[in-house]
Amino acid sequence: MDPFIQKLHDRPIHGRYMLIERLGRGGFGVVYLVSNQELALKLEHHSVDPSFLEDEARRYEAFQDAIGFPEVYWFGWHDDFRVMAFELLGPTLEDLFAYCGHRFSLKTTLMIADQVLDRLEQLHSHAITHRDIKPSNFLLGSGTNGNVIYVTDFGLADECTVSRAQAEEDNPSRSHLIGTARFASIRGHQGQVQSPRDDLESLGYMLVFFRLGKLPWQGLSVHSRGEKNRAIMEKKIATSAERLCEELPEEFAHYMKEVKNIPKGGRPHYGGFRQKLRRLAKREGMNYDNVYDWTIRRFSEIE
Repeated sequence: MDPFIQKLHDRPIHGRYMLIERLGRGGFGVVYLVSNQELALKLEHHSVDPSFLEDEARRYEAFQDAIGFPEVYWFGWHDDFRVMAFELLGPTLEDLFAYCGHRFSLKTTLMIADQVLDRLEQLHSHAITHRDIKPSNFLLGSGTNGNVIYVTDFGLADECTVSRAQAEEDNPSRSHLIGTARFASIRGHQGQVQSPRDDLESLGYMLVFFRLGKLPWQGLSVHSRGEKNRAIMEKKIATSAERLCEELPEEFAHYMKEVKNIPKGGRPHYGGFRQKLRRLAKREGMNYDNVYDWTIRRFSEIE
């Protein structure tokens, strides 16, 4: 057994829990975990082979002390299920987006971008691509970490070494969509090996979605899921950065163009992206003060 998985399995914990996801079929019994706090549980049926959950638990190892990554407390078996117990977080950005009327202000969008770019830099520095960047995979923390955005769900994460990217780009595959159609990169639609630039491309789509409340490929008239995914991919290919971001400050289009032009195996300039967006915020008279749209709405509801 992998040493990190063994360490998690041997860790004694008892108490309450909250089930957040079950992978695979079948029922399950009660799993008693945790000391004096609630944890999130993710269950995977033994019929899932190879195990995605064990790989996901292992990928969290490098980030156990990093800001914006949940702590994993336990991994083991309960009846027919593998179980991963990890830090219980707050609402997702998808939840908060709905709470705020399905549109974020420019300030909130930029503050989200600032944090997510930092998380992706940390993730990519360990040669891992997430491959499923979307609002539901980013959650707020709780308590004193209530304004910290966490990146979660490494179920589709994969290695992104330069040598592997070179080998697979020289012999590209064409298979199913990897990721979520609305936010997947073009290469993700094509089933090709992904690299940091693909996560950053997906982030760009997510930011446009947050600010405008929609993306050009939403609401396409198609019949099957396969046709829908293909139609979305074709629309993404046909939509220039300028067209995608025509209602937004020019920095958004610049970001999309720079991301798509990152050379094969090249390291993205995360700090440069963050600085350009911070300059935009400064020009608009905005401070990164952790006062988000949902913060203002909560206060208005309390008063």
